[in-house]
Amino acid sequence: MNSEQKVDNNHQEEHVIIAKNIGVSFYAGNQRDDYKSRVLRYLKLNRNDIDHKQKVWPLKDINFTGHKGEILGIIGSNGAGKTTLSKIITGILQEDKGELEVDGNVTALFSFGMGFNKELTGRENVYLNGMMLGINKEMINRYIDDIHAFSDIGDFFDQPMKYYSSGMKARLGFSVASHLQPEILILDEALNTGDAKFSRKAAVKMKELVKNAKMVIIVTHSLRYAQRNCDRLVWLDKGNVRKIGDPVEIIKEYRATVPPRPPRKHRNLQLEKKQSIVTDNTIIKANDIGVSYKLNTGIFWALQNVNFEVKEGEVLGVIGHNGAGKSTLCKVLTKILSPDTGSLQINGETSALLGYGTGFNAQLSGKDNIFLNAMLLGIPKKRVNEKFDEIVEFSGLGEKIHKSVKDYSSGMKARLGFSIAAILKPDIFIIDEALSTGDLAFKQRASEKIQDMMSLAKVVIIVSHNMGFVEQICTRAIWMEKGQIKFDGEAKEAVTKYRESQGIVKNIKVREKA
Repeated sequence: MNSEQKVDNNHQEEHVIIAKNIGVSFYAGNQRDDYKSRVLRYLKLNRNDIDHKQKVWPLKDINFTGHKGEILGIIGSNGAGKTTLSKIITGILQEDKGELEVDGNVTALFSFGMGFNKELTGRENVYLNGMMLGINKEMINRYIDDIHAFSDIGDFFDQPMKYYSSGMKARLGFSVASHLQPEILILDEALNTGDAKFSRKAAVKMKELVKNAKMVIIVTHSLRYAQRNCDRLVWLDKGNVRKIGDPVEIIKEYRATVPPRPPRKHRNLQLEKKQSIVTDNTIIKANDIGVSYKLNTGIFWALQNVNFEVKEGEVLGVIGHNGAGKSTLCKVLTKILSPDTGSLQINGETSALLGYGTGFNAQLSGKDNIFLNAMLLGIPKKRVNEKFDEIVEFSGLGEKIHKSVKDYSSGMKARLGFSIAAILKPDIFIIDEALSTGDLAFKQRASEKIQDMMSLAKVVIIVSHNMGFVEQICTRAIWMEKGQIKFDGEAKEAVTKYRESQGIVKNIKVREKA
């Protein structure tokens, strides 16, 4: 059944959400801000200051309907108002004008398990989140084993969440939200990180939900994910509804609005395998690396018996499902963590971009965090001063660079983190799922910058769940499983073996034939 047929059927069904001329306003200064940060700042305004502030409308004249039994997607660039609209539907924010009718209880899952208490175990957080959603303990008891099994986090379920990877948080968050019988489920960038196997399982679960619940709303920057899973799309642009309709048509028009990258002489703008020669010069050498944690159930080895070398000129991909040890390995390579066993030799200056601005101090401004991150990486202040304007320009943050990072959206953190790491041009450049959020325009610019980094750095290491990306640009790949190296070799072979272990190769071949 195609999308148009689905829409026609949905129009015959009852309306679950009716939004008429919805608008949200608050008072701000003359400096322009992204919509998510504006909302946060409004909540902290003193009433005495309001007379001196300018009224801003982050959402204006929003009109749409949500139909029973559909999966509705919301897309748009960073700052378009997607998360603000989600918070209005969930009741976190109140509209200032217009009318909103929501027929059903709303369960919302915002990015990366927002709302989890990192000191509590996964199990304890299930009960905490369930009760916050107004679900009684008896129902949570009934579904707790199903939530645990679906999340695929194993023994970590009874460990404090401070030991969870971002992917594990996202999986548990989705499991909680989807199993506790939601009537209307909103997923706001909640599945941006995660392995292919879990993404497929989550997609099937969403299809099941719309049969029993009323509807599902997906807020995402992943156009491929939206086209594959949504019945209709709402395209937001600068706080207004640009268009609503069939996913294929909407995505085609949305892509056409993204500014084209300027042509560059003697440069193929598509990412491709690095053409520089791989030398015999060893840049990284790991001997029997092990990292352990003391958990409630005993000692857990996040990495064990890890051995590999990386030569100058290599672009190394690191793949594996959530919890395999990929991010732990990155933290060892950047000296955030020290190995408990083994030895590590690194010949060069390392800069890591760990997902979503990991390492930022939320209380400091973006400017202060640039210097802080550079200092932690051992980069001289003089070099940062020389590159400061270039970092800010590439990030696209403008005057927001002087604002507190705690008011940044996840996309803004990712953009600033990437800009710091890329502009300062380290010898060893590590990217750990750092661009899984962000709009299409910035991803295009970032891809081009990665190509430059591949030409300048001694070694580039890319940690990703995007197998096509790894195949396309990596000269070699390491597949990790349960903290150990399962395979180390040519990138395409590593991806093929990993896909086979996940049972997804056959589906890919079928799609290619179609």
